[in-house]
Amino acid sequence: MKLASIDKQKNNQSLYFVYKVLVFILIFFILDFALGSMFKYYYFKQTSGFYYRTTFAMEKTKADVLVFGSSKANHQYYPEIFEKRFNLSCYNVGRDGSSIFYHYAILKSVLQRYSPKVIILDITREFEKRQLSYDRLWMLLPYYESHPNLQSIIELKGPFEKIKLISKVYPYNSLIFSIISGNSDFNKDKNSDFKGYVPLFNEWKDPIEHISKPFVDNIDSTKIKIFESFVENCINSGVKIYIVASPNFYITNYVDKSILIARETAQKYKIEFLDHSNDSIFLSNRSYFADELHLNNNGAIVFSNILVDEIIKDYSPKGPK
Repeated sequence: MKLASIDKQKNNQSLYFVYKVLVFILIFFILDFALGSMFKYYYFKQTSGFYYRTTFAMEKTKADVLVFGSSKANHQYYPEIFEKRFNLSCYNVGRDGSSIFYHYAILKSVLQRYSPKVIILDITREFEKRQLSYDRLWMLLPYYESHPNLQSIIELKGPFEKIKLISKVYPYNSLIFSIISGNSDFNKDKNSDFKGYVPLFNEWKDPIEHISKPFVDNIDSTKIKIFESFVENCINSGVKIYIVASPNFYITNYVDKSILIARETAQKYKIEFLDHSNDSIFLSNRSYFADELHLNNNGAIVFSNILVDEIIKDYSPKGPK
């Protein structure tokens, strides 16, 4: 009898332990769902900043001309100039710190809704193999659930993303301060933009640098495949695409590998590649730059006009030139 009583007690303790574990799991998922739902609501309620512009690019813009790329795109292509001279609407979907993975995700979301007339893709050391490009796919985590066509791209972030994304909080766990900022008037000046374009106003003072060592040693084949998919999607959707390497304020004695790949890809698909990476107009005028990689607002105005001049030779939109 005593043995039976002991076994029964052990069974009761085991069942109680299982019960506590199940209750804990249930509470965890309820809290995760509640907090995740709250973060999601306020994330998509933002009216300024990087995250708002990503949502706008994916879900709302219907501009005729779209500019893609990382920080060089975001700070160097002035939509107002393209609009005035092309007589077409324009929006800059560039984002600081992004890569071809991000650009392709935005493109896929856009093409699900409509086909722009012109797409400009700025490339900057685009095919360099580095983990940071995969880590920064966190930018797209809030869209995993609502944009199923992007899931294969987002899952490139790591082997366990599918499991992590069971959590409703995970997509937002590093964005809380930014979400608060984007839902208030705090820091609005910093987050202001002009149809996606974020101007830089400082002026570079240092002399031009001569660089002898290539920036990019290892090339990422996955990035090249995504880049080609980007180009193919544009062509298949009837979008005129231009690949652009924008100005830098340094001199090299070699051709960057990303430039070579972009040029070869452009030739393969018979599209225009406009290389301004070593443009003498900008190399001779540091006052156009905010730093060695980015044009300031004055430089962006000059560059945008030069680019329009080149595109008009190849593409004639309806309306006055």
